[in-house]
Amino acid sequence: MPQKLNALAVLSKRLKDARKRKGLSQKDLGIAAGLDQFVASARVNRYERGVHHPDPGTVQRMADALGVPPAYLFASDDKLARLILAFNSLPAKTQERVVSDLERMAER
Repeated sequence: MPQKLNALAVLSKRLKDARKRKGLSQKDLGIAAGLDQFVASARVNRYERGVHHPDPGTVQRMADALGVPPAYLFASDDKLARLILAFNSLPAKTQERVVSDLERMAER
């Protein structure tokens, strides 16, 4: 059975994992997402600890800075999160083929 994450912890976990994978500090991520440099580190730290939740625009900018789709940051299932990252890395034509294949498989 896939590991399910507590809904309140999902964004915090995915954000921290993606930031570390990208090799960014909390401050670097915050600045890349358009946060003021003097509060960037503290704000990202609070997001990663689940103390505060970013607004949708900030989520989008952080996802862009991390090179992940925003959906990844909200995927409560680890397999789904992996699938989102893998799918996102494919060329558009391959993505379309994968979607078609999955839809056919789901119809069986």
